[in-house]
Amino acid sequence: MSKNITKRSEDYSKWYNELVVKADLAENSGVRGCMVIKPYGYAIWEKMQAELDKKFKETGHQNAYFPLFIPKSYFSKEASHVDGFAKECAVVTHYRLKTAEDGKTIEVDPDAKLEEELIVRPTSETIIWDTYRKWIESYRDLPILVNQWANVVRWEMRTRLFLRTAEFLWQEGHTAHATEKEAIAEAEQMLDVYADFAENFMAIPVVKGFKTENERFAGAIETYCIEALMQDGKALQAGTSHFLGQNFAKAFDVKFTSQEGKQEHVWATSWGVSTRLMGALIMTHSDDNGLVLPPNLAPIQVVIVPIHKTDEQLEAIREEVKKITDRFKKLNISFKFDDRTSFKPGWKFAEYELKGVPVRIAVGPKDLENGTFEVARRDTLTKEVVSKDGIVEYIQDLLETIQANLYKKAYDYRAEHITEVNSFEEFKEVLEGKGGFISAHWDGTGETEEKIKDLTKATIRCIPIDRKEEEGICVLTGKPSKGRVLFAKAY
Repeated sequence: MSKNITKRSEDYSKWYNELVVKADLAENSGVRGCMVIKPYGYAIWEKMQAELDKKFKETGHQNAYFPLFIPKSYFSKEASHVDGFAKECAVVTHYRLKTAEDGKTIEVDPDAKLEEELIVRPTSETIIWDTYRKWIESYRDLPILVNQWANVVRWEMRTRLFLRTAEFLWQEGHTAHATEKEAIAEAEQMLDVYADFAENFMAIPVVKGFKTENERFAGAIETYCIEALMQDGKALQAGTSHFLGQNFAKAFDVKFTSQEGKQEHVWATSWGVSTRLMGALIMTHSDDNGLVLPPNLAPIQVVIVPIHKTDEQLEAIREEVKKITDRFKKLNISFKFDDRTSFKPGWKFAEYELKGVPVRIAVGPKDLENGTFEVARRDTLTKEVVSKDGIVEYIQDLLETIQANLYKKAYDYRAEHITEVNSFEEFKEVLEGKGGFISAHWDGTGETEEKIKDLTKATIRCIPIDRKEEEGICVLTGKPSKGRVLFAKAY
């Protein structure tokens, strides 16, 4: 199988685009800016979805579903929210088509204009808070802990598969609380859920932090985020959790009667991750040979390739393999026994390497004679000969080793690419030469943040939650600073 993938060192962007397509994850569709997620790519998303859904339910959340269309009047009730999304909105103006006079052309029926235009949801705060008004009367109705798995549309001009598309899949949590303290605790809890998922399932180390006022979600009082670092030194926002205060409750007049009998506005949060995580997964671990998947998210954790010349040899291999695959099933290790005779073993090796399958087992007649299997690791591209007697336990341990190794490799890369700087010259030098996160003092103003962005294309990715309070001076203005923030170029 010919991979023909551009090397990362030659053109990282081209490498990424080619890998997504050639590893059978996704492809561009006939609709500009939209993608088709292929079965293999969707299988990875399903594993992400299943694990996150489990975590949400463990923290008391329930799933619901809300409409795709939002009346324009709803959307305009929260001023900062509409400002934040106005340029990305797709708008439905008519509800019917008709055949033109030539009998062939289809056109919009001018008589079918909607009385009120509908926005195709870019996010669901407005439609959900209009609904919550009907659900909430008393403190007994709180908290509401709801999550939605859905698609959203943001009319992006520059798109890239998974990272930025006009339509994408995501989950969005929307919760309502009686007190500010409860809502803040919820937003922080969900940030921790995302960080745990990124690190323990995606094997991606993340920095937990706050967004600056300029970078906050439209309508939020505080935006918490997890930031990851890709292999090209650019950052990627991997998840956000927002404390919305009472902004949406006031906009949609959502009140409750407190235990003291007073009418009060509800406190809110929202939080979400999307198929953008697929892009993060690809760019954190993959190499010039193709995809590299952490075992916890690989649709196929182990592929077994028989090497044979005759049908009798294949049947003997099949019998031996069944003994170990039966045990794999009991241990919930996902596997594929690829006994297709239309492809040679070498072609299969290349295919599964490209698709990032963590472990490959090869077995032929000599292996049967010797009572061994050849085991290859995708992360290190190394091979071992393993006795058939201990093969299942070996594979079980190996999958855990690969998961831990991928995390360590990504963690070490990030650790090497967090650089403290104390001058703007040093800032620019590191940004253009080394890349990665730049830890620098900032004077806390939006004006300085925007000026640095205009001069360098670097943005403040986050104010780390665990940062040290230390006096310093801003790298650009020389004004006082209370601590360092992380800058980077980002996706």
